[in-house]
Amino acid sequence: MGRTTDPRRGRRGDTPPPRTGSSESEVLRGFLDYLRESVSAKVESAPEPAVRSAGVPSGTNLLGLLNHLTFVERATFLGEQVTDWQATFHAAPGDGVADVVARYRESVAQANGVLDTCADLGAPVPRPRPGRPAPSVRWALTHLIEETGRHAGHADILRELIDGATGR
Repeated sequence: MGRTTDPRRGRRGDTPPPRTGSSESEVLRGFLDYLRESVSAKVESAPEPAVRSAGVPSGTNLLGLLNHLTFVERATFLGEQVTDWQATFHAAPGDGVADVVARYRESVAQANGVLDTCADLGAPVPRPRPGRPAPSVRWALTHLIEETGRHAGHADILRELIDGATGR
């Protein structure tokens, strides 16, 4: 049986997982930053208007995924409250790719600023949210790795459907 050659195959540009320090914090933060960059890069170079077009019956689109992850970062590390999580999967009609990517990267920078003050992974995330206990820093990092990784996988598939681009 012969192999079929895909002409898009040469467009793969994988970046390997990071080599981090040996502490638990360095490993968790290194992998989270790796996933953050992977997903934002998928969106950053995607063409309009395809970046906001649904690639699957659920209506999921690249721009909406990154918009959602912005809200997840802000809720988890900065204590912002989200009342309608489904709405976060849609960027505002006037928001372009550069707007959503910039807002995501700013949220990541602010979240990293909070994390920089956390020496104990077992301590609660120092976020203002009256009446609600904050999760541990360890839990928050692990949750964000899971959430960002899951949506990075969605972004991989959506991006390939748009223009054949693959890899991280």
